[in-house]
Amino acid sequence: IESGAVVARIFPLRWRRLTRGEHGSALVEFAVSAVVLFTMMIGVMTMCQAIYTYHYVSEAAREGTRYAMVNGSSATTPATSSAIQTHVQNLGYPGIQSSLMTVTTTWKAYPSGTTCTPSSTCNNPGNLVTIKTSYAYPLSIPYLGSKTLTMTSTSAMVIAQ
Repeated sequence: IESGAVVARIFPLRWRRLTRGEHGSALVEFAVSAVVLFTMMIGVMTMCQAIYTYHYVSEAAREGTRYAMVNGSSATTPATSSAIQTHVQNLGYPGIQSSLMTVTTTWKAYPSGTTCTPSSTCNNPGNLVTIKTSYAYPLSIPYLGSKTLTMTSTSAMVIAQ
């Protein structure tokens, strides 16, 4: 027997007065609390997914820089800006849409530090290559609307070959 049933048997009139007008209040309180709780949970999961995506954007910058470093002018197939972009977009990270990622490559001559143009010998061993990846992350949190977060990461290495 529930404790409320025991109290209702002992004090029937008083019990009815105490519970009058409170029918369904727990359901309303749960509904209001659940909306806030579930919105926060979805928001936290979405932000965790954004952090996960940023991890792979920064990893893509490092992989692009490594590809450019290894495939310098003395390699059998020297790296170009379009080849680096294609390599980074074809990495196939889970949850990343390659069409939303852009890759910018810059070369700097050593030791002057001046920016090279693609027509000159920019990818010579000893020069610096910098890869900047940008990803347009579609962020959508309930009741807060949709936004696009632009995640960027930059990596630089000295060309080895």
